[in-house]
Amino acid sequence: MSTQLLELLANREKAGHSRGIYSVCSAHPMVLRASMQRAIADGSPLLVEATCNQVNQEGGYTGMRPADFRELVHRIAEEEGLGLDRIILGGDHLGPNPWRHLPANEAMIRAEEMVREYAAAGFTKLHLDASMACADDVMTLSNATVAERAAQLCLAAEAAGLRERPVYIIGTEVPTPGGATESLAELAVTDPDAARETVEVHRRVFHRHGLDAAWERVVGLVVQPGVEFNHDSVVGYEPERALGLKQLLPEFGGMVFEAHSTDYQRPTAYAALVQDGFAILKVGPALTFAMREALFGLAAIEDELVAAGQRSRLLEVMEEVELASPKNWQGHYPGDFLRQRLLRRYSYSDRIRYYWNEPAAEVAVSRLMTNLAAMLLPETLLSTWLPLDYDEVRRGALRAEPMEIVLRHIRRALEPYAEACFPARQAVREGERVLCA
Repeated sequence: MSTQLLELLANREKAGHSRGIYSVCSAHPMVLRASMQRAIADGSPLLVEATCNQVNQEGGYTGMRPADFRELVHRIAEEEGLGLDRIILGGDHLGPNPWRHLPANEAMIRAEEMVREYAAAGFTKLHLDASMACADDVMTLSNATVAERAAQLCLAAEAAGLRERPVYIIGTEVPTPGGATESLAELAVTDPDAARETVEVHRRVFHRHGLDAAWERVVGLVVQPGVEFNHDSVVGYEPERALGLKQLLPEFGGMVFEAHSTDYQRPTAYAALVQDGFAILKVGPALTFAMREALFGLAAIEDELVAAGQRSRLLEVMEEVELASPKNWQGHYPGDFLRQRLLRRYSYSDRIRYYWNEPAAEVAVSRLMTNLAAMLLPETLLSTWLPLDYDEVRRGALRAEPMEIVLRHIRRALEPYAEACFPARQAVREGERVLCA
């Protein structure tokens, strides 16, 4: 699938407009299913990425190794009728991050093993990110050190000897993946000189390691275009702030920029980002946020329709599992108990996403769906708790069924990405796709 991605990015200026691709960064089956439905409607390829923390040779927080994630994606694609030739698998932030508590040599050995597994499992877009400091490193690594470690990771991937060699992304963004924890008042756009130095240093180091052929497949550089979100606010894209980066791009010989943390932008921002050279748009928390929003709305409807002893208690269950294992939110959400409780449920950072695969959470979601699938959902309750879905149900564009409502919520979050990245596609109307299913 690396050839497909290379062709899409290389030909992005044809037909008079810039094209890009969005990257779905989630391992949740509902998000994957909704994303595939969106790709089918658009007739577009689908780029799905797993992060080093989600999926690695030790299982990550999902319990999946790269081959397991591939099988999950392929199984859902077959169920939805999306051809496997339309799917591009990627690995995000592949580097020593999961093991940064270890000395650098040991962390890099594990990172190399992880990259080999990703490559062998058929992931053909690999983001090599060795920017994080390990236990015996200085706090901020030099460009030379980061590039040297990226080259080691690239050598590991190339050693897999696969017929279809992967394409690579280099660089990283600040703040760290998944949303900022600090104030966004001083969010800085990547300095063009710093971006140029990153590329040049990586080019020299790759050449020194005999990776010239692999360098030809380095298709993108991660930079900060001035978009970010934290727990309760979003910094919107301002094209004038990224003008220096846009003007720099022609120097990179066909490379594009990859923009992380593009979640929650206004719809017009995505087209502007693609036009300005940010041709790969990463989205993750916004999709599980949309899923959570739909599930919580359905849980409120359930409270009105189902006897107390038979309810899913979804909100209470999610609170219980988060409190029982606080490591994924406690260091991120500030404030007193009430403030943290609010953030656990409703934060843009959406760290609740780490808990949906907990057994108790899965049981609660399953009970919610079973309870509501067995009854007619009153339009008046949909209007109160899920007004966008109510409107589509009234128009006959959406079935009033719980799973269809959740998937529609997720697809709705993807719409501005699809419209920005594939403007020439003749997308099937959502209502036609749903009613003909």
